[in-house]
Amino acid sequence: MAALSRSRLTDWTTLVPLIAVVVMAACWGRDLPGPLIVVVAALLAGAVLAAVHHAEVVAHKVGEPLGSLVLAVAVTVIEVGLIVTLMISGGDKTQALARDTVFAAVMITCNGILGLSLLLGALRRRVAVFNPEGTGGALATVATLATLSLVVPTFTTSRPGPEFSPAQLAFAAVASLALYGLFVLVQTGRHRDYFLPVTQEGSILAEDADGDGHADPPSTRTALASLALLVVALVAVVGNAKIISPAIEAGVSAANLPQAFVGVVIALLVLLPETLAAARAARRDRVQISLNLALGSAMASIGLTIPAIALLSIWLDGPLLLGLGGTQLTLLALTAVTGVLTVVPGRATVLQGGVHLVLLAAFVFLAASP
Repeated sequence: MAALSRSRLTDWTTLVPLIAVVVMAACWGRDLPGPLIVVVAALLAGAVLAAVHHAEVVAHKVGEPLGSLVLAVAVTVIEVGLIVTLMISGGDKTQALARDTVFAAVMITCNGILGLSLLLGALRRRVAVFNPEGTGGALATVATLATLSLVVPTFTTSRPGPEFSPAQLAFAAVASLALYGLFVLVQTGRHRDYFLPVTQEGSILAEDADGDGHADPPSTRTALASLALLVVALVAVVGNAKIISPAIEAGVSAANLPQAFVGVVIALLVLLPETLAAARAARRDRVQISLNLALGSAMASIGLTIPAIALLSIWLDGPLLLGLGGTQLTLLALTAVTGVLTVVPGRATVLQGGVHLVLLAAFVFLAASP
């Protein structure tokens, strides 16, 4: 037992997050030279890989779909903290940061993670199969949350810009929390089977509900240790992403890209753990777990961020811009329609995966060249 404990303490998945947090604390608030930025970026990548490992350990212990929920909520809570920190310190240029980051998260999850998962699943089995009842309900919740929080502000008339009045913002926050809470209850309670992996014939893999029936579940002690290290790794990911964000902003400015593109880059970094976890699940023929991660992350990003920003707006000066522009509205509508057509059959080929990945590429390109 002592040898096992020492082995775990010296494992890279334990050491890298701890080192990354120490470096984050040492570098916080400082201007970093180029070589140190490279070191921080390397530790950021290592923390991402460690987060995926510990998330899989926790997911194996608690089973699906609760396992997918752990990583989605953990990443989103820290993402909210990052947005809040940047908004407090960024001044007027961050008035649209919450909108840009949340919209980027929705496009990355609903097109990037979802498309990659379908592509990998279809390449493995020619046809990727999943449960249309659960996935369809998740997609409907994402579409409703995105519309209420990001589309409606563009068309309301109480304020001159694409922003809510205080009463409208409060309603959007309460509605977001209520919808997200209802979805979690459905996903983990009475209709839990709608979110479990299925076979090619469409039957539920009840005997493999943890998502990986090839090994015994870890002990409670191991799972709790991985849960703690998961939180440490995610803090390291978001914290080090913030540390190198000035370098990212400088690069964006040097490339003559719009300020909103910074939010896209930060969202890509923060969502790396979920992307890698979803890809690994898809390669193991557990496409439903990948879709749980993708759509659950999109829901958590809206359902937790909007209420937090609404509360924060009491102390922030200046307007809070939430409404999307014309190009963004078009991409969101196309994503919703394409998602419905993909989900309804419960089966997808490489074509559907490719379509969603092209939509992600279009979003990134148009964010860089609006």
